[in-house]
Amino acid sequence: MKASELRDLSVEELNEREREVKEELFNLQFQHATNQLENAMRIPQTKKDVARIKTVIRQKERAQARSEG
Repeated sequence: MKASELRDLSVEELNEREREVKEELFNLQFQHATNQLENAMRIPQTKKDVARIKTVIRQKERAQARSEG
């Protein structure tokens, strides 16, 4: 997932996407703990996706605060 794709979404959509990605991360970590995960590189990629989403949410919040104040 690219940050440019995320910037097109609303804050509500980003929050929903963050929830989904965090759930996916939990499932990946659970699979890893039970030795069922085939591709362990998906865990760091998913963590980076969460960080990207949080960054875009923060940027949108700051831009909105600037426009209001």
